[in-house]
Amino acid sequence: MNERMNYYKISREQWQDFYTEGNTPLTQAELDSIKSLNDRISMKDVADVYIPLCHLIHLYMKEFESLTLSKGLFLHKYVKMPPFIIGIAGSVAVGKSTTARLLQTLLDRLFKHRTVQLITTDGFLYPNKVLEARGIMDRKGFPESYDMEKLIDFLNEVKSGKETTQLPIYSHNVYDIIEDQYQTIESPDILIVEGINTLQLPANQQIYVSDFFDFSIFVDAKPALIEKWYLERFEALLDTAFLDPDNYYYQYAIGDRQKAIAMAESVWQNVNLKNLEEYILPTRGRADIILHKAKHHIIDEIYLRKY
Repeated sequence: MNERMNYYKISREQWQDFYTEGNTPLTQAELDSIKSLNDRISMKDVADVYIPLCHLIHLYMKEFESLTLSKGLFLHKYVKMPPFIIGIAGSVAVGKSTTARLLQTLLDRLFKHRTVQLITTDGFLYPNKVLEARGIMDRKGFPESYDMEKLIDFLNEVKSGKETTQLPIYSHNVYDIIEDQYQTIESPDILIVEGINTLQLPANQQIYVSDFFDFSIFVDAKPALIEKWYLERFEALLDTAFLDPDNYYYQYAIGDRQKAIAMAESVWQNVNLKNLEEYILPTRGRADIILHKAKHHIIDEIYLRKY
């Protein structure tokens, strides 16, 4: 794959030796609460992969801070340190959310004087009623289903140092934006932005979401593996959704299981796989780090961008 020529390919064994200082700053119980449904991650993964990754992020942060200070010296004025923004991209069901929450916890523990906050770009999906009115409900998750202008305005406000910014809240239980509820972001030192569209190049904007990122990660795996994880997660959701009539998956949980699985397979083929191949995978080569997963969500290789 030509894009990989731009990366150092590093085995897990090599990667874990790059930074071995200190202890893992979280417990097994905390790790269990962080991981997403049907995801798999161990304390060994944290020590082998994520602690060295945090050290690398710290190196990027120091360069970012040094450049900001140099700009102030050049301008002969005080320049406020902008938030350091980390983007995390990848397919549906590949484990982005686990990576994002884990990094938030680790960075918060490792850099005790830094405020670390996390958002997902799901909050910038158009509400279902808008998608239905535009006839694109079956393309939910595709670039046109997001209010990219609102997302860019939000990131611009955060990067510009606005003390308080808000974004809509998306619920996976009801499969829609929750009206009149917002997540508040307050002057973060580090902001993690997780979503399938974080590295995409929209057709009609002059500014891209990734322009605001100081470090970016792509969580990668073979599509066949991701499909397996997606379907396993769907069945796990059915196993709990039957208890909640308000849950989006309730209708599938109380019906014929095989029909529900067939529906999920169709959604994967016609929506998620198509989105992955056409819009998500082409952005992989823009990431600073690619975390490659093998069977059982094991990260076996790490790719570090050369330039």
